[in-house]
Amino acid sequence: MLIAAIEAGGTKFVLGLLESSPGTSTPIIRASARIPTGEPETTIESAASWFTDAFSRYGKPERLGVASFGPLAGRFGEPGWGRIGPTPKPGWSGFDLPGKLYARLGLQPSVDTDVNAAALAEGLWGASRGISNHVYVTVGTGIGGGIVVNGVVLHGAGHPETGHVPVPREPDDAYPGHCPFHGACLEGMASGPALADRWGAPAESLAVDHPAWDLEARYLASGFLPLVLALSTERIVLGGGLGSAPGLIERVRVHLRRMLAGYVPRLDTPGAMDAFIVPPGLGSAAGLLGAAALALFS
Repeated sequence: MLIAAIEAGGTKFVLGLLESSPGTSTPIIRASARIPTGEPETTIESAASWFTDAFSRYGKPERLGVASFGPLAGRFGEPGWGRIGPTPKPGWSGFDLPGKLYARLGLQPSVDTDVNAAALAEGLWGASRGISNHVYVTVGTGIGGGIVVNGVVLHGAGHPETGHVPVPREPDDAYPGHCPFHGACLEGMASGPALADRWGAPAESLAVDHPAWDLEARYLASGFLPLVLALSTERIVLGGGLGSAPGLIERVRVHLRRMLAGYVPRLDTPGAMDAFIVPPGLGSAAGLLGAAALALFS
């Protein structure tokens, strides 16, 4: 089966045609491209032009999956789902992403957040394979989490917003928070822009032993507490450009275990945290594979 896939990010759209075989094997990327995320209509037109050319070379796919930046508006499974919600990105708030793609490509897209898509893909083919209850968290320009419960991506009225949970302020931190909506939520305190603003330098320029990383790990561990205590999830995959920083995952494990204080015995045994918080298994292909997973299974 040929699948069209879009990873719709805030800075770039990744486009792909993937081939899926029967069974549980990972889809193969046959063609891919990247285009900058500009004004909505211009971006969709550029994407449609690439797909039109790709369809002429590989054939028209049967399905289209879209893993989009959020938030997404509407109620999952009902008409109107998949429109872009409130976002500071100019022109995108309220944009009918699935409707515009259907009009240009003639394929009804399966749309969800990029983190929900990544969580689904990691469970099918990556670091959470074989686990029924797991979470994918990305830490970069923003912080978001996709949640899988009993093998199904979690939706309620919309989609989870794990990056906007409140976190207690660390005693040695006076930073007010970067989130324009909530200030000192997890994203406001631990996203890439928050880190750069607090320390006056981008994350990639900071040494591994810089105090920024221990503070970052403490906030992430606080943000993970609801995933452990309320969801009782079996695994957290920590990804994203900032989430993959050297040594960060080890620090988060240490602080989360300290914060749990022995209350969750399954995570208090030797090596348990190493298996609980893990890096992604799908690497740079996670976005397109997540979109393909939506097309196949949502």
